[in-house]
Parts: sequence; structure tokens; C-alpha cells
Amino acid sequence: MAYGYFNSMRTSPGHRDEVVAILLEGADGLRAAGCRLYAVGVAEDDPDLIRVSELWDSKEHHDRSLQLPEAKAAIARAMPLLTGEFAGQEMTVVGGLGV
Repeated sequence: MAYGYFNSMRTSPGHRDEVVAILLEGADGLRAAGCRLYAVGVAEDDPDLIRVSELWDSKEHHDRSLQLPEAKAAIARAMPLLTGEFAGQEMTVVGGLGV
């Protein structure tokens, strides 16, 4: 079964677009790591909120991707721009359109 991870993060005021750019820089390499979907979105009514939806071959693929050098570098660049307010939700994907 596929693994889904959906999260949101809050940036320090005025840094949303910078964090979005960091998140999108490494998107091309995720497919080889087992990622089926990586969608970064912003909230129209909240200028400091970012939401990320991910679909992976498995939880193990997701966890291993966080150990990739490029992922670690992106996380290190983004963390100082974030407030520390995160919300995440995991799920086992059992079906649907595109999965």
C-alpha cells in the first residue's frame, strides 16, 4: 500500500515564497526516491502558511528520502525561515484516482 503524508508549516512573516522555492528545488529528484506525488501549495487567506501533500511507495521510502544529502541541505536552509509551527498527518492510501 502507498503511504501518504500531508503537512503544513508556518514561515516567519515574509518568507513564504523563499521556503516554497526551497521545497520545489529538490522535487525532480524525489521520483527516484519512491515519491509518486509531491505538491506544494499556499493558503490564499494566510500569507505565511505552506501545505505539502506527498504520496510515496511506502513509509520507508519517505523516511529514507529525508536522509538524502539534498534533502538534508534543503531542510537546513528552510528551518531558520520557519516558526516551528508544523502539523502533519499520515495515512495508508488504499485507492483513488491517480494512485
